[in-house]
Amino acid sequence: MGKRHAKGMNVIGRMPQSGVTIYERQGQVVVRPAQNSSRPHSCTLKQFVQRQRMRHSIALWTELSRCDVMFTEHKSAYSGFVALANRLPAVFVDKDVANRHASFLMPDIPVSEGKLLTVRQHLGEVDGNAALIASMVKNDVRLGAELWLYTAEQRVEYDVPRVNFNARKVKKSELVATDGGLALVGEEFADHNKGWALVLVDGDRCSTQGIVTQCTFYEQYTSQEALLAAAKSHSNRKMKIELPPTL
Repeated sequence: MGKRHAKGMNVIGRMPQSGVTIYERQGQVVVRPAQNSSRPHSCTLKQFVQRQRMRHSIALWTELSRCDVMFTEHKSAYSGFVALANRLPAVFVDKDVANRHASFLMPDIPVSEGKLLTVRQHLGEVDGNAALIASMVKNDVRLGAELWLYTAEQRVEYDVPRVNFNARKVKKSELVATDGGLALVGEEFADHNKGWALVLVDGDRCSTQGIVTQCTFYEQYTSQEALLAAAKSHSNRKMKIELPPTL
């Protein structure tokens, strides 16, 4: 769509399904509610971004909920997860991929929420071997308490990115004491398509933990270019949209 001129404005594009008109006035790009929009409550770029963030949170939960999870500080595990996951960066994919529940591995994906103190964790090395290191000692795992390892893996299935999760109880014999804390050591912790979180569980209480990962695959879907492509895919019309330098 070429630019149209009206009352000193250069109309760059309309997105009827998102309720947005984008135009340029005096060198500034402005987002306004689209006229005659069938979705009057979905009329700003900010709302579009938030919908994409919520869509991604739901896609992540669909996969994570296949595991045993604890989010004890909200009315439901789902509401607890979403409250934390909505703080993650927004990712943008076209409408078809979004409708197929695309999800992305990134740091801090929540896997638990509870009253126990968060255990600081990072990826590193122990004697030259890849490891997940937690800032705790064996005495921190009290009698009756357990450590659970949550693993997230980025896959692409039928051209759709998707994160798969699994969880397992950690045997104390697997833990290695280091100067930085307890560690799980193995080649898998060098895999940049995976992420992990150790969750401390003591009865009906648990620590609040998020995934640590070196995966950067998701970053290409957080750019303005990805936002532009996603916005276009939600419209029925061809258009040229220019976005401000920063969101």
